[in-house]
Amino acid sequence: MTTESKGSRALLWLVACGFFMQTLDGTIVNTALPGIAKNLQTSPLKMQSVVVAYLLTMAMIIPASGWISDKFGVRQVFIGALALFATGSLFCAFSQNLTQLVLSRILQGMGGALLLPVGRLALLRSVPHDQFLQAISFVATPGLLGPLIGPVLGGWLVEVASWHWIFLINIPVGIIGGIAASIYMKGDPEAESSSFDWTGYLLLAFGMVSVSLAMDAGYSLGLRRAGILLLMIFGLASIAGYWIHASRNPKPLFSPKIFSIPTLSIGLLGNLFSRLGSSSMPFLVPLFLQVNMGYSPFRAGLMLLPMAAAGIGIKRFAPFLIYKFGYRNVLATNTILIGFSMSSFFWLDSSDIWWLLSLQLFCFGAFNSLQFTAMNTFTLKDLEGNFTSSGNTILSMVQMLAMGMGVACGAAALEGFTDLFGKEPTNMLLSFKSTFVCMGLITLSSSFIFWQIKKEDGRSAVLKDSVLD
Repeated sequence: MTTESKGSRALLWLVACGFFMQTLDGTIVNTALPGIAKNLQTSPLKMQSVVVAYLLTMAMIIPASGWISDKFGVRQVFIGALALFATGSLFCAFSQNLTQLVLSRILQGMGGALLLPVGRLALLRSVPHDQFLQAISFVATPGLLGPLIGPVLGGWLVEVASWHWIFLINIPVGIIGGIAASIYMKGDPEAESSSFDWTGYLLLAFGMVSVSLAMDAGYSLGLRRAGILLLMIFGLASIAGYWIHASRNPKPLFSPKIFSIPTLSIGLLGNLFSRLGSSSMPFLVPLFLQVNMGYSPFRAGLMLLPMAAAGIGIKRFAPFLIYKFGYRNVLATNTILIGFSMSSFFWLDSSDIWWLLSLQLFCFGAFNSLQFTAMNTFTLKDLEGNFTSSGNTILSMVQMLAMGMGVACGAAALEGFTDLFGKEPTNMLLSFKSTFVCMGLITLSSSFIFWQIKKEDGRSAVLKDSVLD
């Protein structure tokens, strides 16, 4: 084996580990939230900010990742991302209250947002084009294991050690990764970085943050209706201002012309509304199991295994189903199935029927994973030329934004039903069940978007790689 091939293989493993860290940390926290809340002396129903802050920060940083890489170099940015991620993890572990933990998660999210896009760019510049798809598939495999391992590992660490270790385990990985990156990642030749649309970026970022905080403001910021309304209006006005700015700027952050591609427009809107409901489940289910069912953190993590395993298993059949029935039928029908599978949690009670719960989670995991694969390939399949990179970036941004907003929506719905029914154990059970139905209906509403797909879309299209979802 030549030195160059050894370096390429080491780079593959390095980027794969970075992606694994990112996906692991997105799920490892979920089963630990009640334990963290108890230690920080706060309500477990207020812990959604820990998840939302991480995802929203990633959504903000992703649009700037390409410019940051060009400006400072891929190797330097990747090492810096690992350092930020590890430092944020250290601060998370030593947080003394919820505010400190949320701020630390923001720092952690800044590093996590750069790991995958910058790592993918490093592969693009180092791996021969005829081997790129194989390289990306290799890198994606550990990332698929993150959601499988994360909830179980998080629950186990909370029980055998303490919640601090779900963050401390990132530090040695970050240090080793930084050393490996300095050895195996090629330095970039000096080049002038392209201009960056800072005005558009700030308008879009402010809009995303404001709208997301408006959904999460009831508990996180303690705002009442007037404050929430102001946040929402300022956020929507900022997003509207971005589109006016982009239509007049010769080099906007995202060109409005890209939305003239029907598959991209429908796919992005479908992604947003579909994930608003389904993304709340990894947050709500562990909370439900521990608060209402009395499960330990480790057992709650084990109960999520069927959902993650089904999600991995269905990906093999996704291309066949799409070719057989077309994007329109698959997405519109599958969206309805996701909504019903989420709403089926209404029939759960406080008794321990673990096999029924496992079956429900298995079905939801399979439908949800099929949805992601179909949505992503449909969104990207007609992109060509200069639109390929920006379209992929917009999709990644919308995914993270929708996941964060989904958790915020789920927490807001749970808060509303709790205020309506009360906090007694029986009433809390009803609040959770009502929340599952509510979020299921939100997901189901996106089927109206997918019915707008033309029947012939996807019949002869070649599926692009979608394993990085």
